[in-house]
Amino acid sequence: QLQLVESGGGLVQPGGSLRLSCAASGFTLDYYAIGWFRQVPGKEREGGSCISSSGGSTKYADSVKGRFTISKDNAKNMVYLQMNSLKPEDTAVYYCAADPPSPKQVAAGSLRPYDYTYWGQGTQVTVSS
Repeated sequence: QLQLVESGGGLVQPGGSLRLSCAASGFTLDYYAIGWFRQVPGKEREGGSCISSSGGSTKYADSVKGRFTISKDNAKNMVYLQMNSLKPEDTAVYYCAADPPSPKQVAAGSLRPYDYTYWGQGTQVTVSS
């Protein structure tokens, strides 16, 4: 059974850091593009960062560029999101998502939620003093 499980969320003060993890099971990440998204109540899910199926390229939304770093460890079947200089507006539920190898795959990675097929359950990040 294909599954993504996020962890690492929590409460952090403004300016602090967190590292989110996304563990994949039931499949290997080698040929999957992965994205990290976030959502707050009443708003659409927002793409923050993504990494290509090869792991060789990344993209970031302007809102997180320079502060967040996405990485992929195929050997451990894990994806990470290092979040630094956190701001209150980063408060959200964070989701990882996988875009499987197929003719429709956006191999370079995408910040659009509808390009992804598999989703984790999310982990809450709260940035507050």
